[in-house]
Amino acid sequence: MTPVNIDLGSVRFGEPRLLWLLVAPAVLTLAWVWRLSRHRRDARHFRSRRKLPIRERLPRFGGLLFWLCAIVATSCTIVALARPLAVVSLVRSTGVDIVVLQDGSASMHVGDVSGDRWQRSMRFLRVVGEALRWKNDRIAMALFAHIAAPQIRLTKDPNTFFFFLDHLDRESPFRLADDTTWDTNIEVGIYWGLRLFEKDEELQGPSANTKVFVLISDGQAWSGQVANSLKLARARGIPVNVVGVGTTGGGMIPEPPPKPGVRPPLNPPPPIHSSLDRASLATIATEGGGQYFELDREDDREISNRIIDAARRRSAGSNGVESGTQDLYWQCLLAATGFIGIGVLFLQERAELWLYSFGAAATFFIVWTVTR
Repeated sequence: MTPVNIDLGSVRFGEPRLLWLLVAPAVLTLAWVWRLSRHRRDARHFRSRRKLPIRERLPRFGGLLFWLCAIVATSCTIVALARPLAVVSLVRSTGVDIVVLQDGSASMHVGDVSGDRWQRSMRFLRVVGEALRWKNDRIAMALFAHIAAPQIRLTKDPNTFFFFLDHLDRESPFRLADDTTWDTNIEVGIYWGLRLFEKDEELQGPSANTKVFVLISDGQAWSGQVANSLKLARARGIPVNVVGVGTTGGGMIPEPPPKPGVRPPLNPPPPIHSSLDRASLATIATEGGGQYFELDREDDREISNRIIDAARRRSAGSNGVESGTQDLYWQCLLAATGFIGIGVLFLQERAELWLYSFGAAATFFIVWTVTR
């Protein structure tokens, strides 16, 4: 939250009993005014008795400006010790709600990228997590193949997100031995992403954060009508950014291990070749109102920042304004230091410089003792 306005009329003090010390600078101020009037009277008397061919210029304040600055600095220090608090208006900055839709189908086991497509996706998601501001930003995750399996609700706890990545890093929970893994149904993935947003609204209430999908897939969409889910996402104003993983050259999907007690067929089907379907993924991004990116064609951090920055630009700017309090302790000490620094410019006598040095040392000692 960013303070936008300080109401000085609302200032109160945490230690008001220390304000009685302001009596001392008040008395010193009266003494300073009396001393200035004496100086002005002596200057007029001096001019009336001294005759020169030119008009002699006498200092208007006679070296008293340093002491005025010292008195004001003392007052600021006393006010600081009384711990002033002021009511401020705070702007609540909006964040970003990202739902990651991660393809977990059999084609993600192809090793045409470093490790395989699944492991490459997990490395990218770590970079996405590092790019978020976890104070207001939130992230959720759902896996999909033939069916969808939500993994993480919208959370702004980085430990939760990285904990799941640690356990998903090596292998997809959709095993090659499962029949449901041998399908890529992007439609059901987007549908369950929408359900994550809806469930969060049921539990937490409406969020002012900007919502965005990040779909990570190789584009091997074998079933489902993606247009149906994209229509729902557009109706909710949620863009679908697509991140392609894999190569156009592709590779063979590994054969699943034989099921226990099932005799392998005499004529097994030929291995299935899978390659990155760049055209389909770009079409999904365009129809979903998002952008298409591709791992290893662009830097992971650049892709993450572009997705998040685009979401922030869509933000309304703030969640509104609320009131809070701000401690003015250090501002008062800074003002005291400033007045002392200004006063040094008006020093005229060596004795005054020594007094200033002693007073500065005593002030620093008192502040250090009080604040340590």
